[in-house]
Amino acid sequence: MDTIPQVHASLGEQELAAVAEVFASGWPAGQGPRGKALENQLAERYGAGGAVALSNCGAALHLAMLALGVRPGDEVIVADFTFPAPAHAVRYVGGVPVFADVRADTGTVDPRAVADLVGPRTVGVIAVDTVGLPADYAELQSIVDRHGLFLVEDAACAVGATYQGREAGALAPVACLSFHGRKGATSGEGGALLTADPALAADARLRSSFGIGSIFDQAQVVGLPIPRFTEIGYNYKLSDIAAAIMLVQLGRVGELLERRRAVAARYAELLAGEELLTLPHVPQDRTHAWQTYMVTLDPRVDRAGVAAELRARGVGCGHGTWACHLQPVYETKQTCPVSADLFRRNLAIPMHAELTMDQVERVADVLRGALRAHAGTGEVREVAA
Repeated sequence: MDTIPQVHASLGEQELAAVAEVFASGWPAGQGPRGKALENQLAERYGAGGAVALSNCGAALHLAMLALGVRPGDEVIVADFTFPAPAHAVRYVGGVPVFADVRADTGTVDPRAVADLVGPRTVGVIAVDTVGLPADYAELQSIVDRHGLFLVEDAACAVGATYQGREAGALAPVACLSFHGRKGATSGEGGALLTADPALAADARLRSSFGIGSIFDQAQVVGLPIPRFTEIGYNYKLSDIAAAIMLVQLGRVGELLERRRAVAARYAELLAGEELLTLPHVPQDRTHAWQTYMVTLDPRVDRAGVAAELRARGVGCGHGTWACHLQPVYETKQTCPVSADLFRRNLAIPMHAELTMDQVERVADVLRGALRAHAGTGEVREVAA
């Protein structure tokens, strides 16, 4: 029996050829020609004043907090139902993440919860495009404008998604992308910071390279320029190998996204009317990037039992994403009941551009059987991952 993985990267001959060109160039490290080309393409695609290619999205979030001036003790409101990278980034700079609950229908941060959490120490908001679905940016921007706060878009999962006709990654003054292996466009690992402010981009780029400029650029100067370290920086550069892969992947975003959309549409057909789960909801004013296809199980269903059966029958699956306020690292007394409920009941099933329709049908068939087998035994729940 062939296994059907939950995630699978769509990498092939075009990407291999791009990597071979980097090998031949003699510059595989960061901030070289391919990295600069990627930054230029990202800035053009998203209409950004500056783009900085980085080692991952977590690095982009960290540099965003530094560039935006978050100081120890400052509070930043973050979406709760997500991978913890945004809250981690706030903690990296000594800030306090304040977790905002999410909407039950979309899993995206609830603007009403954000508004209720604004206090005297609040300096900004990090919204998350949850597993590929953009948040409610018109409402969020209104809130931050009213209170003089910054707004950052964590678009890690959402390359290719849209909100009110605008592409994810261009929905806030600062946005962070991920090129991790499960994303719609990937270089295995990687990320980028996008901003309307060229000065903020320059700050992030400098800090991403230990606080000095590009070594590649300095090597082109006649003489012996000796870099001066003007900032405490980090090694967050994206290699030119990864940048070359991403340049190819950006050209394939439309094709790969269409294949994911076809998978999502077929799941919706096959699972329509299934009383033991709820399908993902996409509001009419936005489109989904389908990084993940996440269903919400009925409270009567034992999720662990369903997952075990799917995996035993060769179907990959996962819990979905996290309710961050429940994670021990944060030691918070906050409650986010909607996020906590979704964390207990969401299940991610296979979603990637390499799935065949036969595989999608098999996933749906196995899932329906597992739901029936494990309904009525869901009283005991896991509380944290």
